[in-house]
Amino acid sequence: MVDKLNRKYLYQKREVFYFSKQVPQDLRYHYGKVRIVVSLKTKSIKEATHLSQNILLKLNQYWFTLRINNGNLTTLPMQTILQDSPKTDQNPKLSNALQTYFKLKGIGKGEVFFRASRRAVNDVIALLKDRSLNAYSTTDAARFRDHMIDRGLVSSTVKRVFAIIRAIINLSIQEHGLSCKNAFAKTYIPDLEDTFKRQPIPINIIRKVQEECVIINDPNRWLIALISDTGMRLSEALGLKVDDLKLYEDVPYVNIVPNSSRQLKTKSSERKIPLVGLSLWAAQQISANRNDAFAFPHYTNKDYCSSNSASAALNKWLKSRVPERCVIHSFRHSMRDRLREVNCPTEMIDQIGGWSDNKVGSSYGNGYSLAKTIKVLNKIVKY
Repeated sequence: MVDKLNRKYLYQKREVFYFSKQVPQDLRYHYGKVRIVVSLKTKSIKEATHLSQNILLKLNQYWFTLRINNGNLTTLPMQTILQDSPKTDQNPKLSNALQTYFKLKGIGKGEVFFRASRRAVNDVIALLKDRSLNAYSTTDAARFRDHMIDRGLVSSTVKRVFAIIRAIINLSIQEHGLSCKNAFAKTYIPDLEDTFKRQPIPINIIRKVQEECVIINDPNRWLIALISDTGMRLSEALGLKVDDLKLYEDVPYVNIVPNSSRQLKTKSSERKIPLVGLSLWAAQQISANRNDAFAFPHYTNKDYCSSNSASAALNKWLKSRVPERCVIHSFRHSMRDRLREVNCPTEMIDQIGGWSDNKVGSSYGNGYSLAKTIKVLNKIVKY
């Protein structure tokens, strides 16, 4: 142990003496570290012994006072040489920052917002403990990044988690007027090649899957069929209400709008998609078998949309039916290719899929009419 080298509480590194003392177990929650280490900046054993005795005396006096006052002191000796500052009311813990974030930013947000934020914070706490915001260092943030990469998470996922953590901490720093920096603010995240890149599903496989959906004819197959000829995101389809399926209009369509069960990914995600092919068949089955306000009540209610459960169930069924690296989201990749094959204008492709092109001009006007888009979608189901 370090305490047993040279003289008690002293050790040498490159001939320079260091003072080292364990923090008592009952006082560690003030420090966040189990040991105090400070360079004495001397190579003289005599001087080092004298300095260490003075430091030890002051520490023991302070710790005695801290104990008899039940910890009601505002400053700690040696505070400046600690990587972790003491816990104070002015520096809330990460778990407290999460609650502040929910209180201020969670208004009107769906369950996905709360679940993703809670998961990100819990991951940090599991690795680095629940500390005061000023107790995390940039080294801790880098360690958390490496931990996530070691778990096999792709760069985009790691970046998304860090964006959540940054937002949570930044809000508390602003709200409480803290002087500390956000340790997670500038963590470098490398662009690693994703080991799993989703592939589009070939059209002949889509046809076979659709045929099986008609034969089995249950809610999970309706969900797959609905996505297959609309290119909707899974969460968009799961969060639909039956009334969002407009089957009796001149052009049948699905109206994708945010609701209490799930928000939409971007502003451009709010859109209307004509119902054709197996998507129209699925919408008809959902409407005919309606027993709830939501189209898929086994996954969705007014407060929650279980995208993970749905994804796991659908991908398990699809696994033996589609090529490797194809999943439920691959229908969306396929939709873009299918639209290209019938020479669909790029702007119309973006409109149908709810993709944002970040161009100013695309925000002008109301976009292509349903009468125009259904002509193109009818081509792809016949293609």
